[in-house]
Amino acid sequence: MTPPETTTQPPAIRRISPRPLGLHLMSAAMSLTGAAAALPLARRGLIRWHPALAAEAEALTAEIAESDETDLTLAVMEQVQERLSATLRGIELYQGHGYARRVTEPPAAWEQGPARLLDFGGGGRPVLFAPSLVNRAHVLDLDEGASLMRWLAGRGRVRPMLMDWGAPAGPVRGYGTADYVTGPLADALAHVAEMAGGPAPLVGYCMGGTLSAAAAQLYPDRVSALGLLAAPWDFHASLSPQAKVYAGSVGFWRPVLEAFGEMPVDLLQSFFAALDPNLAQRKFEAFSRLDMDSPEARRFVALEDWLNDGVPLTARVAEETLNGWFGQNRAATGHWLIDGVVIDPARIAAPAFVAIPEKDRIVPPASAAALAALLPGATTLRLPAGHIGMVVGRHAETTLWRPLERWLAAVE
Repeated sequence: MTPPETTTQPPAIRRISPRPLGLHLMSAAMSLTGAAAALPLARRGLIRWHPALAAEAEALTAEIAESDETDLTLAVMEQVQERLSATLRGIELYQGHGYARRVTEPPAAWEQGPARLLDFGGGGRPVLFAPSLVNRAHVLDLDEGASLMRWLAGRGRVRPMLMDWGAPAGPVRGYGTADYVTGPLADALAHVAEMAGGPAPLVGYCMGGTLSAAAAQLYPDRVSALGLLAAPWDFHASLSPQAKVYAGSVGFWRPVLEAFGEMPVDLLQSFFAALDPNLAQRKFEAFSRLDMDSPEARRFVALEDWLNDGVPLTARVAEETLNGWFGQNRAATGHWLIDGVVIDPARIAAPAFVAIPEKDRIVPPASAAALAALLPGATTLRLPAGHIGMVVGRHAETTLWRPLERWLAAVE
C-alpha cells in the first residue's frame, strides 16, 4: 500500500539557531574586534599579508600611515560596533522570521530502517539521488520554488527518487561508510533498477557523491550512469589550516564519540564553521539589510533552517571521515576499502557527469576535480557557484539543473 502524502509542519518554537550559536557569536566578535587590535601593527607595517593582496596592502598601509591615529582608531571602532550590531540584528531577525517549510512530501517507494526512498514521480526513467549523510535530504527539495527534485519531475524526462538516510537509529548507529554503501544504498539501487527494468542512473551530492562512486564501482549491474555534484575525493586539496587542525585533533573529538556513540550535530557544525570562521558574521550582517518579506530573505531562512536541522554522524562514520578521509586522505591515496576492495574510480565504466562549483568552501574545487580526473571520459561542468548555491541558488536552474537533466536524458 502506498503511504499517504504528508505535509511538513512549521516549527513549534522560536529558533535558537544558527548552531552552535555560541561559537558563531564568539567568532564574529573576535573577527571584528581583531581589526581594531591589529590597527597599531598595520600602522607600523608589521602585518603579513597574503601575496595575492600585496598591491591592496601596500596602498592601505600608506593610507593608514598618513591618517591621524586617534581619528582612525575611533572610526575603526565605530565600524566594528556597527557591523557587530548588524550581525546580532541579522541573527535576531532570522530567529524570529515567520517562514516555515510547508511542502507535500512524496510517498516512500522503499524503506529500510531509518532510510527511505522518496518518489517524486514524473513518468520518466527512475534516477536515484543520494545526498550527504550530514544534513537532511531536503536540500534537494528545499521549497516549492527551490527543488531540484520537483523541477526534474515536472519536466517529465526522468523520475527522481531521493534517498532520505534519516537519523541513525537502532543497528544503523553502528554503521561505517561501507555499511551505508553495501546496505541501504545498494538495496535502494536494486529497487530502482527493478523499477527501471535494468541499471539506472545514480546521482550523489557532496558526501553522497563519494559514497555513490563506491557503489557505482561495486554494483555496475545496478548503475547505468553516475552523476557527482560537488563530491569530495582528494581531502587534502586546498584544505584550510583550520580544518587540518580540527581533523587532526583526534584526542579532542574521539572521547565525544565514545561518550555519545555518535558525532553530535553541534560538534559537526563547528567543524564546518572552521572551514570559514567568518562566514556566519558576513551572512547575517548581509541578511540584516534585506527586506524580510523578500524572496531573498525567505530563501536565506529556508537554507539556514536546513543547515541547522542536521543529523548526527555515527561514531564509525565520523572516525572514518574526519580521521581517515580528512586526516589521512585515504580515498585519494587508495586506502579506502569496502569489503576488502579498494575504491578506485578509474574502475568505473559507467558514463559520468561531474559538477564542480568554483566558489565551494566545503568541497574545494580541486578536491572534486581529482575525482573527475579519475573517471574515464567524464563530462565535467564547472559552475560559478558555492557548495549549496549550486543546487538551490537563484541561478541553479540555468547553471546545474538544465545541464544535469540533459545529460540524464541522453545517457543510456
